[in-house]
Amino acid sequence: MLVLSRKVGQTILIGNTEVHVLKIHGQVRLGIEAPKDVPIRRGEMDGPGQDESPRVPGDSPQPKAYRSAA
Repeated sequence: MLVLSRKVGQTILIGNTEVHVLKIHGQVRLGIEAPKDVPIRRGEMDGPGQDESPRVPGDSPQPKAYRSAA
C-alpha cells in the first residue's frame, strides 16, 4: 500500500485519474476526476453490511436525544 501525504489543493494522479484534496476539517474531502468508463465506489459498499457506515473499533453508536418533559 502506498501512503501519501497531501495538502488542500494538491492532486494525486493514478493513471489518468486525478484525485484532488478539496478540504481537510476533521475528515478529508476528495475530488476524483476519472474517465466515465472507470467505476468509482466507496470501499465500504463492496462488503457485507453495505447499508452501514464503517465503524472504528471501540466506537459506540450515538445515543438518541430525548427531550425532558419539564
